[in-house]
Amino acid sequence: MENLKTDRVVAASAVTKAEGPMIEINNLRKGFGAQNVLTNVSLRLFPGENLVVLGKSGSGKSVLIKCIVRLLDPDAGTIEVLGTEVNSLDKKELGELRKKIGFLFQSGALYDSMSVRQNLEFPLRRIKKNMTRKEIDDKIHEALENVGLESALDKMPSQLSGGMRKRISLARTIVVDPQIMLYDEPTTGLDPVTSDEISALINAVKKKYKTSSIIITHDIECALATADRVIMLKDGEVYAEGEIDDFQNSTDPLIKSFFK
Repeated sequence: MENLKTDRVVAASAVTKAEGPMIEINNLRKGFGAQNVLTNVSLRLFPGENLVVLGKSGSGKSVLIKCIVRLLDPDAGTIEVLGTEVNSLDKKELGELRKKIGFLFQSGALYDSMSVRQNLEFPLRRIKKNMTRKEIDDKIHEALENVGLESALDKMPSQLSGGMRKRISLARTIVVDPQIMLYDEPTTGLDPVTSDEISALINAVKKKYKTSSIIITHDIECALATADRVIMLKDGEVYAEGEIDDFQNSTDPLIKSFFK
């Protein structure tokens, strides 16, 4: 594996690494019963970059980011987020760290019984507890403006299309000003035009909020549109890592199968 990996690892991202990583993972392992999903994953996310994690279904992509926020507890390895070892935190400390991380679930995970306004207000009241009514309203309007859906303020999730629900979920995530964004298959189930719009929004969020992001996807168009750097998972390990152009130009059969 060492020699093969050396052939596949390509130039480091142009994103500055002088400040140290926002996330650093070393030798992460996670399994379920007899099934090993992640066997030896190490990666770093640097300030201001979009890191795309590619891999076939079942390669452990979503498990990886759930371990980062400890929705799942790893079996072995270390995960540091903003300089803090995640697995060493108690419940209160973990809650404080999660306030700095935005997580866009694949399903969107909106509260169906709440209006769009209420969905965005909910995290603000939990995380920004001293905000006035006007400050909350202004923040909600700003977040909706950023995703182009100010008109949806008083709609219910059931009244929204799949693409609109995804946008509202993104607005709910950025409304609390996270430092790190984790995107779990952000374009899955969307038509090509809407997928392109979501990819553009991911880039806009990075630019406006100076976020560092991990984007889990098997959508090559999304990867091409958003990636500063790419990691490919295979059999629970990092198979290849580098810039998107190097992946496109690779002669490796597995990598070429993604970039047909």
